[in-house]
Amino acid sequence: MAIIALMEHELVRKRRVIEQEEFLHGVGLGQILGPFAVNTALFTGYRLYGPLGGLISACAFMAPSLVLVLILSWLYFSYHAVPALQGAVAGLGPVVIALILSAAWSMGRKAFRSWIAALLCAAATVAGLCKINPVYVLVTAGILGLTLGTRVSGVNHSAPVSAAPPADLEKKDVGGGAFLSFLSLPGTAGGASLVQIGATFFTLGLVFFGGGFVLVPLLHQRLVERLGWLSPQEFIDGVAISNLTPGPISVLATFAGYRVRGIAGALVATGALYLPAVVLMLVLSREYDRLKERREVQAFLAGVVPAVIGLMLSTAILLGSGTLLSWRAYALAGLALVLLIRWRLHPVFVLALGAAAGAAAIAP
Repeated sequence: MAIIALMEHELVRKRRVIEQEEFLHGVGLGQILGPFAVNTALFTGYRLYGPLGGLISACAFMAPSLVLVLILSWLYFSYHAVPALQGAVAGLGPVVIALILSAAWSMGRKAFRSWIAALLCAAATVAGLCKINPVYVLVTAGILGLTLGTRVSGVNHSAPVSAAPPADLEKKDVGGGAFLSFLSLPGTAGGASLVQIGATFFTLGLVFFGGGFVLVPLLHQRLVERLGWLSPQEFIDGVAISNLTPGPISVLATFAGYRVRGIAGALVATGALYLPAVVLMLVLSREYDRLKERREVQAFLAGVVPAVIGLMLSTAILLGSGTLLSWRAYALAGLALVLLIRWRLHPVFVLALGAAAGAAAIAP
């Protein structure tokens, strides 16, 4: 939402290249599938210069984050075995748990407008703890949203869309050898091919509803529990690394793809994850003038959002069981949660605090 605010300031108020209402409609449509900040960039570019403008806007928006995650992934998988860095990485775990909880809190404050929404959240939390496929949970919740309508959201979906939805080191060679190691495959997990990586992340992209943290429980269940491409600790560290970039947390897919098949895997994973959302947003942008009066999407999301929050809570609980192993870790997670919710400190600074605490042996 911070990035959306920057877009609004630059495009609506400063450059005046798009109307306020149209921009907000783009944010609303972008919430349907994939990271809505990227989708909003694509929507705006499309409205200005057609399909090519949309693709250029989305790619330009993602480029800095993608490059940064590739560099951080290489550094992580090259150096995370060094004891000094291990302490810093350990301190990030409790902060990641706090980040997930703070995102759930932020979304929940605006989403729980009825007891049915709270019940959907609780049911999704239990389903997540029971390790039921998140896809089934989200689709079922969306169907209930379509069926129950305003009884879930507590708002009238017959009203026009006019506001944004609720809400985001042992190797030391730095010469040619380091560059080659950057391009190499850092330990192929389970013999996965690029086709398998593409199919896996494309499937995830088809159910990537809402903001970036929505992806966390989906990736955790698929990559850690089912495929074993990432260990639980690597997954937590990947969430932390994705939060250190200016782009969406969905670049966690880039980190995971790099872990499995190097740079090629990272690019395939990222492209496959975003492909469904890009195609959908191109269609919605083209049909915007006709579709902006329809309400089915809002009704579907009314059921999905509480379920997403429940899945996020279950993921935080599952990850916390292997991360919060001492009172120091609980204290660090609690402090991070206060800084994120009460003081609204940027996640980068909170992650830096966790890394410093870990390096000082405050966290386990």
